[in-house]
Parts: sequence; C-alpha cells; structure tokens
Amino acid sequence: MGYYSSCSSYYSWVHILILATFFVAPDVVQCRVRHYKFDVVTKNTSRLCSSKPIVTVNGKFPGPTVYAREDDTVLIRVVNKVKYNVSIHWHGIRQLRTGWSDGPAYITQCPIRPGHSFLYNFTLTGQRGTLWWHAHILWLRATVHGAIVILPKLGVPYPFPKPDHEAVLILAEWWKSDTEAIINEALKSGLAPNVSDAHTINGHPGPLANCSTGGFRLGVEPGKTYMLRLVNAALNEELFFRIAGHTLTVVEVDATYVKPFKTDTVLIAPGQTTNVIVSADQSAGRYMLTASTFMDSPIAVDNNTATATLHYSGTLSSTPTVLTATPPLNATPVANKFTNSLRALNSAKYPANVPLKVDHSLLFTVGLGINPCPSCKPANGSRVVASINNVTFVMPKIALLQAHVFNIPGVFTTDFPGNPPAPFNYTGPPPSNLATSSGTKLYRLAYNSTVQLVLQDTGIIAPENHPLHLHGFNFFAVGRGLGNYNPNVDPKNFNLVDPVERNTIGVPSGGWVAIRFRADNPGVWFMHCHLEVHTTWGLKMAFLVDNGSGPNESILPPPSDLPKC
Repeated sequence: MGYYSSCSSYYSWVHILILATFFVAPDVVQCRVRHYKFDVVTKNTSRLCSSKPIVTVNGKFPGPTVYAREDDTVLIRVVNKVKYNVSIHWHGIRQLRTGWSDGPAYITQCPIRPGHSFLYNFTLTGQRGTLWWHAHILWLRATVHGAIVILPKLGVPYPFPKPDHEAVLILAEWWKSDTEAIINEALKSGLAPNVSDAHTINGHPGPLANCSTGGFRLGVEPGKTYMLRLVNAALNEELFFRIAGHTLTVVEVDATYVKPFKTDTVLIAPGQTTNVIVSADQSAGRYMLTASTFMDSPIAVDNNTATATLHYSGTLSSTPTVLTATPPLNATPVANKFTNSLRALNSAKYPANVPLKVDHSLLFTVGLGINPCPSCKPANGSRVVASINNVTFVMPKIALLQAHVFNIPGVFTTDFPGNPPAPFNYTGPPPSNLATSSGTKLYRLAYNSTVQLVLQDTGIIAPENHPLHLHGFNFFAVGRGLGNYNPNVDPKNFNLVDPVERNTIGVPSGGWVAIRFRADNPGVWFMHCHLEVHTTWGLKMAFLVDNGSGPNESILPPPSDLPKC
C-alpha cells in the first residue's frame, strides 16, 4: 500500500479491503502524524487498448488516496524511480510557513532527481474536505495524481446530514501516446499539442470510448446516502458530471463548505474538487455516470465522454443501463447556473472572512499571444505563447523560494506589473501586435496585506475559460461578469457577504472574475492557469510574500534533504 503510520490503530487490512470498494467512510483515529511513502515508478497498462508504460505512484492509476484529519501533520516520502525529474504538489493545502513542501518545480523546490527522494512535511491547519495531489513538472500529472481526504476532527460533525458512505471519483484525461513526447513536439513546432484520446473516471473510460475495457462501477444499496468526492485531474478541459435519474446536492468545493443546493449537473474545472451527496432513491438497476467536456470557445478539445455505472445491489447483470444525455459542448447557461449557485456556508463556525479593506487592487489580463520562432517551421516561423499582463513567465534554473530565502541574485525580479502595461479592448478585436514580453517577474506583498485581484480574459486568438490556481492561499470569488471589467461600476455588485471560497477559479470566456485574499502566508506562491498547455506556454506568475514581525510570521527553515538543482 505504500503507507505506514505512527498510530498503531490506523487501518486494519480489513479496513483497507473495504476502502478498495470506495464506499465506506474511513474511521481514521485521532492522530498527530500521518506517514506515507510514494514510490514514483513506471508501470505498463492496457487502459484504452494501449500497452504504453506510464509514470505512476506505487504502480496505481489514479494514485493512492491520502487520508488524514484536520490539524494532522502529514509526512510523505517521495522516492523517484523513473527517468524524469519529479516533484509533487499538494493542491489546495495552505502550507502555512512550509512553502518548501508545496511542490511546484523551480518555484518552491528543485525537482527530485532520478534515484533521489524528498520528505514532504506539512500540517493541515484549519482545513477539512477534499483536495488532491499531482506531479508539478512537465506533463507528468496526466497519470501522477490522487485524492487527499481531510476528515473533520474527531467529534466534529459535517455541517450537513452525515452520509452513510463516501467515495472518491477522479476525472481525468488519457493519451495513447506518451504525454512528454506530445508536448515536446508541440513546443518544437510552435503549434498546439494533440488533444487527449479519452476521458476517464477512476482510470476507466467506459464503453463509449473505442475500446472494450469496460468502465468503473459504483455499488450502492437502496435507501442509503453517498458522498462523492469529485476531483478534476484533467490536464486541459473543464468537465460536466451527471448521474442518470439522480439529483446531486453540492455541499463543498475546494475543501470549503458551501450552502447546499441541488443540481443535476456539476461543472468542475481542472484543479477543482467538489463534494456532492446522492441518495440511492431510485428503482433497482444500473444508472450511467458521465464526465463530458465543457468548452464555449472555438478551441479543439477531446469530446469523448467518460462513463461509469451506479449499480444498485441485487440488480441483474442483464438489466439495461439507464442513460443520461450530456450537456452540449458549449452549454454556457448550464455552466453559469452551477457557478452562480455557489455560496460560502458563512456560519458561526465556518465564517466567510472576506477582506473588506483592500491594500492592493490588481488587474491581471490572462490570454494567449504569438511570438517569433524562426525554427518553428510548421507554425510559419512563430509560436503560440500565453501570458499574464503580457508577461510570458520564464522558468528559472534555481527554485524561486530558495533564491528569495538565501538572497541569490539574478534569479528573479519583483517588478511584475499590477495592471496591464498597454490597456486595450480585452474582449474586442485583438490588437495589431500579438507579441508578449518575457521574464521571471514576481509581485511583492507585505505580510498580512489584503489583495483584490481581477482576472480578465482576453480575446487574443480566441476567448477562453482559464481555471487559475493560487498556491498557498484560499480566496473569495467576490464578482464575475462578461466583457471588460469596469472598476467604476462592477464593484458595486460584489458579494462581500457569502462569496464562495476556493483555491482554483474559472475566468469566464470573454469575461472576468474578481477574487480577494489576505497575504498571511510568507513565501513564494505560484499562480497559474490549470490548463496544462497554457501553463507550458507561460500563463503563470508568482507572489512573493515577505515575512511578518511576529514569531509565527516567518517561513520555516528549509529541510535538510531539500533537493538541489
């Protein structure tokens, strides 16, 4: 299992076998420290009728689920046994003062070289819910990913009726070819990489893919309730999730509780997590689960739908599956209805502490561009790039956090622009000059300062939805709209009472979203598009948060086994 614990009463082998069915909520004892071992290894697979070897953790696809409780300390030793450099990001974990364990390669650490290991050490301070982990280098997260389940402290109930059982469902993409070869060829040509060959649910595409490998099956008992912990681990596509004949009650996103609401369709962007409760209240039978693409701009996508089945106990194998129609590819009204329904729980126990005073008011444009590339013959001497405020991020050769803490000169500058350097009609016709600048630029924040950040999509090449992920912080999504953000009008409609709290947010195609957060976590914190192709093209930047003055307001010293570049 690749797991060991300092708590002798953690899991019996019976518990492990039950958990393999995905439907019994783990009875994790109160424990100060959780220990895991992740061996990054190559494994052959026959998924989607392809026998290619893939990079995995402990030989599993998806990888093992990390279980812990709120305020536990988690120690995970990652051993690199493959030919690639590796790093693991614990997506959504606040990493308060422990930025060394955040994981993005060349941002908070140098990658783990082949044959080496690194011990990630962090505490789950004030967090509970569903998060996930994934490789944060190259395109390895296509197969190197898994869930993180943080249970409430013992004796602390969910703020909704406790479900009878729980399950983790990881939605992802699959390529028949090696993903590193795909992106390397794209970078060489200057063109976009090939889209994936299928989507998957817990590693299975289902019978709708052109391959007879079957699909994932979730067994349920009539009258029981189930909490499904959904993770979108796809590299490049937002997904709709549905279950035929069943209503879903949304109770949590990105490990923060929301006001429960009912829906038949969940929208989940790459990097996001969503917990839903479903009641097994239908007639005995088999019901289809679907994960299908949402894309409301003219961009090439994998339009294959992944399927699984919800299987009631006692149902005969000959019983036909109840089907469900998937939303249209460009079902913007369905997507907006879901997004607009999200509100923070904002209870006495779980308040929405939205910053009301703003120290930094920032406007970041996010989108594509075109730069010269004489060697890119297929793209006629140019290449597609991506940028924030027209800066295409250049990855350093030394980790930014290391350069900051040890005052290593020449690695980065702190002149990232707080506003677009050349304003234009962002959602109108593109400007005549589509080129971007390049640099390793950071934006500096004083400890405990407050930030309002408006993320504005641009129509250069095409308008597109960008799921932006901020490391090291949760933030509140206080506003959202189409067209160009108007600083004189739009803030009047901001929700400063119960906006949803997230770590990954979708910037709407041809529109904007406004977020607020408090810079209460010292270190260097990556912010990037979670469409992997856009991150590769340079749609990324980082915030540098200075140490504060108090004893618990400075980043901790680096670990002794921190990887070297």
